[in-house]
Amino acid sequence: MNAGQLRYGYVFVSGYTLLLLAFGLLPTLYALYLSFTRNGAFVGVDNFARVFADYRFLPAVLHVALYVLFWLVSLIVFVVLLAVIVHGIRVRWLGNAARFLFYVPGAIAGASSVLLWLFVLDPSVSPVSGLLHAMGYESLVNVVAVGNLPVVFTVIAFWAGAGSWIVIMYGALNNIPVEVMEAARIDGAGPVQTAWHIQLPMLKKWISYMGVMSLAAGTQLFVEPKILAQATKNVVPEDYSLNQLAYLYAFRQNDFSGSAAISVVLLVVALGLSAIFIFRGKLFERD
Repeated sequence: MNAGQLRYGYVFVSGYTLLLLAFGLLPTLYALYLSFTRNGAFVGVDNFARVFADYRFLPAVLHVALYVLFWLVSLIVFVVLLAVIVHGIRVRWLGNAARFLFYVPGAIAGASSVLLWLFVLDPSVSPVSGLLHAMGYESLVNVVAVGNLPVVFTVIAFWAGAGSWIVIMYGALNNIPVEVMEAARIDGAGPVQTAWHIQLPMLKKWISYMGVMSLAAGTQLFVEPKILAQATKNVVPEDYSLNQLAYLYAFRQNDFSGSAAISVVLLVVALGLSAIFIFRGKLFERD
């Protein structure tokens, strides 16, 4: 790489770097400062201890953990499966149509998708009301009971976000050398054997990348329970997720130190789980 190319590289990454500093690194450092201080005085881990002792904290942790678990499992299983199926479609126009249909829901903003699902989940107006009634749900309040919310949020998130990952996985499948696929067919491997022994191992880094990005999004659960709480007159509690609890600490209790402590806990957990995907998937290792 010559000096000219290096300069152009710096120009291209400069915008992202400035945004990362302004809206990523600096707010994180400020949150760390707030989490260990109160009214400007250093208090050690007192803010964390106070947050952990809050009766709302552990239920919020459990809610987010269940949602992230369901969300990641559904992504890893169904996204990879659907991407392999679409990749195996030999009719060109049909494959293009399938990729387009998968991608369309991702073009809808998060809040809009929740509003759409309010109608889908309401048995009185839902196009699948027959199914909801058959499952024993007579109203929206029954559907969005707290025990059902991890599944409800997983369905909403999968509908909105899985399509773009399917398109990405499809592109990764196209990068598998044709010679490798032909060799597998010559050796007598069927579609299932080819997917299990050839395609899935070569998708490992992309699956790890999807896991890291989905963890970052999943742990930030806020919009979905907030809108459902407003639509159901707080049948969904205002402190359902950790982000909601942090919001209440900051803007209801005027306790920005406690809010920052929750944010730091979320950051540490997300980074730790992401590290598992990175190292297990060998994300940064060159082939």
